[in-house]
Amino acid sequence: MKYIIFSLLVTIAAMFSITSCSDDDPACTELTWYEDADGDGLGNPDVSQSACEQPSGYVTDSSDTDDSGISSAVSTPVSAFDEFNSDAVTISFDGSEVTIESNGLPNHTSPFWDSNNSLYIDPVVADPNQMSPGAIGERNFSVTLPTAPEKAATTTATGLGSIGISVTGAPIFNGQEGPTADLSENIASGFDYAGGHMGPTGYHYHTESVDVPENTTLSFDDEKLVGILSDGFLLYGRKCNATDDYPTDLDESGGHTSSTQHSDGTEFYHYHIINEYYIGSYILLFGADLQGTPNRIM
Repeated sequence: MKYIIFSLLVTIAAMFSITSCSDDDPACTELTWYEDADGDGLGNPDVSQSACEQPSGYVTDSSDTDDSGISSAVSTPVSAFDEFNSDAVTISFDGSEVTIESNGLPNHTSPFWDSNNSLYIDPVVADPNQMSPGAIGERNFSVTLPTAPEKAATTTATGLGSIGISVTGAPIFNGQEGPTADLSENIASGFDYAGGHMGPTGYHYHTESVDVPENTTLSFDDEKLVGILSDGFLLYGRKCNATDDYPTDLDESGGHTSSTQHSDGTEFYHYHIINEYYIGSYILLFGADLQGTPNRIM
């Protein structure tokens, strides 16, 4: 009998010990987890489960509008590439990528050409005293871009140097003139009518072109294609082909989704020159963050 009573006491003590330990454990807080089938870090609001620990393939975010794993990006209209100066630019496609190579020689007149060149003209709008030294010469630029670029999860600031390739073949720059210097009216007064000038890497554009008789190529206050930026999105002039007016739905980078003269009614994301003055009477081609993933222009 004593043995039975002792065994019962041991069992009761063990149960009390287990209960006491359990009472000391932190309480489980269940969270709602959403399925992330395409692995992009965004969850499907229609498929969820509650659990204390994160289930495999689930996240706390519930903002994915397309969790199918199939890209919804629209391809860049192929006809847009026909706008590029074929004497300077070579376009080649390889699967889901397009490579753009340019010798940097624009197909318009400029006082930055050598005086013996047939495209040389005297300065039309440039202040000769503020023109940067050097003459337009052949360079090599190359960038490989996705044929169906997508907006990235975060934007990326552009840096000093080429941020895109224009339809003429010359590079597009932002509002920086040096590692620690932004454009000024003084510097911009030395630009030619195309909004370009010379630099250590050759001839390039910063600002929108000017409305002069010589300007038959470049976008000025219109819907023309300006070029393509290093994230693969096209850059158009200040006006939108879909409305024949200045777009009112641009994001902070000057981008929106609409059809263009190249897309046959299909809407896709692209940039516009933002219709506002940057310094004085100058309008910058592109001075915001890139919405897509930048690719290096070599």
